[in-house]
Amino acid sequence: MSPAKDQKILVAVVGVGLVGSELISQLLSIPPQVSPFKLVSLTSSSRSLFTGKAAPIQPEAPWKEQLTASSEPADLKALTARLTQLVGENERVALVDNTSSDEVASLYPVWLKEGINVVTPNKKAFSGDAELFAKILSASQESGAKFLNEATVGAGLPVIAPLKELLATGDKIIKIEGVFSGTMSYIFNNFSNGKPDGPSFSSVVSVAKEKGYTEPHPADDLNGFDVARKLTILSRLISSVPSKIPSTLPTLQSFASVQTASLIPAALEGIPTGEEFLKRLPEFDAEFDKLRVEASKENKVLRFVGVVDVAGGQVRAGLEKYPIDHPFATSLGGSDNIIMFHTERYSPRPLIVQGAGAGAAVTAMGVLGDLFKLA
Repeated sequence: MSPAKDQKILVAVVGVGLVGSELISQLLSIPPQVSPFKLVSLTSSSRSLFTGKAAPIQPEAPWKEQLTASSEPADLKALTARLTQLVGENERVALVDNTSSDEVASLYPVWLKEGINVVTPNKKAFSGDAELFAKILSASQESGAKFLNEATVGAGLPVIAPLKELLATGDKIIKIEGVFSGTMSYIFNNFSNGKPDGPSFSSVVSVAKEKGYTEPHPADDLNGFDVARKLTILSRLISSVPSKIPSTLPTLQSFASVQTASLIPAALEGIPTGEEFLKRLPEFDAEFDKLRVEASKENKVLRFVGVVDVAGGQVRAGLEKYPIDHPFATSLGGSDNIIMFHTERYSPRPLIVQGAGAGAAVTAMGVLGDLFKLA
């Protein structure tokens, strides 16, 4: 084994909320004698704990208490300087961004340029402004540092890695389609099962919120933006990989460029609180019931899907109808995600990835899996 492989990867974690705490737990649960990692830094929204490579955080350490007791404020500029110094000492360094912050995402080009690998479930950098994404690609190519973001699309589900392999081995992507939102999956698995009647749309959304499947304001799920961000990430990945076949996909300036059909009734746009939104949503149950009845008459179900149609040059998200024997109708349960890869090789039967697409444990697993790719 080469010296580089024997060398531990120094890991700095930014964001210690649900996903961040779970990641730290999973990382520290790896027996030290076989772990390729040293956890050397933690940063919350207000505090920072930097232990350095000589005294990494140990599995039994009360890291939450240590971070809370730290007198160092959260300072990404200072963290960047410290990590850059470690790279300068020929150490392998990875920064994990567990936040959903635009500010943190904007620093990816800086870190990559300095040779710091970036691992993250944060969608912002890869689905936001096209200029930032271009800077990330350029910085990674310049320094050789990697950015890994498997958890941005399917949490712990392998979506980005298989797509990269399909592209790298010369397969032609025809279309990717899927139920990318765990929230939308739960709502329509319960609302539309091929029968003309059932629970009202508003009641299903309310139960989804009670179970913690929605954002505090359900409109933040029903607008389809989360799906649009995931489609942007996949579309940009396809377009950024050199291929003999020119991509016909549109250049997305951001996720807002995706053709997204929001499920928010026009009259409810801009309602400030989730409580008021849910109170008024029953006013529109008849409209959703009508859609369900129409789908039932065709022996179909309603599903909120995202589509990257490479052959058709289109990226879209919205409510579509599928036959009752289609995998989107028969294979989903709870808040599962399901993604189909239609390719030249995987045709006419697509490659299907399915499973839990949300939750702290599986998201942290996806991030940890990316860290292992650096080992």
